[in-house]
Amino acid sequence: MKLNAAIFTVITFLMSSVAFGNTLGLEDNGDGTWNVSYSSDGDIGGFQLDVDGATISSASGGAAGAAGFMVSSSASTVLGFSLTGATIPAGDGVLVVLGLSNAPAGLTNIVVSDAFGSDMGFTFDAGDITDGCDLPNNNLYLTEDGSVFYNTGDVIGG
Repeated sequence: MKLNAAIFTVITFLMSSVAFGNTLGLEDNGDGTWNVSYSSDGDIGGFQLDVDGATISSASGGAAGAAGFMVSSSASTVLGFSLTGATIPAGDGVLVVLGLSNAPAGLTNIVVSDAFGSDMGFTFDAGDITDGCDLPNNNLYLTEDGSVFYNTGDVIGG
């Protein structure tokens, strides 16, 4: 009986790890704002991330706003946390909405922590980029297998 319970626990853990990959993504709203989407296997207690290739003009809303997080930003960095110990529930959704100067190249220096301040190991998921045509103009993307995709309107000289 204990073996069955252990097997069930392992299978449940593996399934939840597949269902929620602790990732952040970007979604264009078409109006100069971009959703930072999240998929999390645990409650989120705070976050910090850099936006590459664009200047941040605002950061608000999303699950961070709904949870009462303090959200602040500089030209390239977004920071969100709670002064009351509130968390964003595990699952999928929009973490925060960013006003950006142009299409971003990605998210880097990502730190998403749980309610105790431990790093949850989040990564940036660029979505369904299958070739360079899926990228914003004048951007590069390095895939996990080492392939380099690019999109440019200019001739590359070297």
